[in-house]
Amino acid sequence: MTYNDTLTLVNRTEEVERIPGFLEALCQATGCNLKVSFNLNVALEEVVVNVINYAYPQDGREYTFTLDVKAVREKDDTLLTFTLKDQGVQFDPTQAKDADTTLSAQEREIGGLGIFLVRQLMDSVSYQYVNGTNVLTMTKRVK
Repeated sequence: MTYNDTLTLVNRTEEVERIPGFLEALCQATGCNLKVSFNLNVALEEVVVNVINYAYPQDGREYTFTLDVKAVREKDDTLLTFTLKDQGVQFDPTQAKDADTTLSAQEREIGGLGIFLVRQLMDSVSYQYVNGTNVLTMTKRVK
């Protein structure tokens, strides 16, 4: 079984509301449970919000970007691959320093908590910059 889908988004905050439906279709097709769906939603919302808030100029114009998913059933599990592509400012979130979660919220530097969370929820996170496009790939293996 192979499943593919693409969600095309624009840089507006309300676009985040479309992620649960995108994941619901994926989970129905692959049999992901509610916990997996919740964790995927948290991770994908984080990366999508970052693109909306930081990738493009805040000039009131709409910029389009995509979130692709590919699910491949293997022997005992399913490999989910999410690919986020945008033509915004070049930024490699995998190079961001993890937030120091041993510090209180008041002591901690701003930033870094989101990518830390994504790294915890996904099995792998990688980044490439290809022909003017940021390509963030995240994988999750589920039973």
